[in-house]
Amino acid sequence: MTMTDIVLGLFIAALLAFALYDEFIMPRRHGKTLLAVPLLRRSRTDGAIFIGLLAILIYNNTTTGGTPLTMWLLFTLTLMGVYLFWIRAPKIIFKEQGFFFANVWIEYKRIKGMNLSEDGVLVMQLEQRRLLVRVRNIDDLERIYPVLLKTQ
Repeated sequence: MTMTDIVLGLFIAALLAFALYDEFIMPRRHGKTLLAVPLLRRSRTDGAIFIGLLAILIYNNTTTGGTPLTMWLLFTLTLMGVYLFWIRAPKIIFKEQGFFFANVWIEYKRIKGMNLSEDGVLVMQLEQRRLLVRVRNIDDLERIYPVLLKTQ
């Protein structure tokens, strides 16, 4: 096993751990889930670049006679990239004491102000930064409002 295979294995393990945390562990942390709302995806350009670079590595591994293990690890990393960039949907998860946004726990008491922009972006002002919540379906903002009122 070469150093390349070890590094690829570590990246695959890290991405798999993140995917499992995001899908199964995070919704169960900090109590019962009151509401989970899917958010808009960011640009898929970064994902396309990542998959393109992996395709170049797979081609290079094939033409130079690389090991089959490296080829399998590159294909596995490609599948993880496809899942993370195209299949997985980002979401905001509301709980009793706070919410998860971008996989970060934020307590409701940290919210100093909220505004709704004309294009349907919910802006939450925290102590030192703003959160821009872009929901996939504009009707989800009506479902968020009672949850935020009930928890305040």
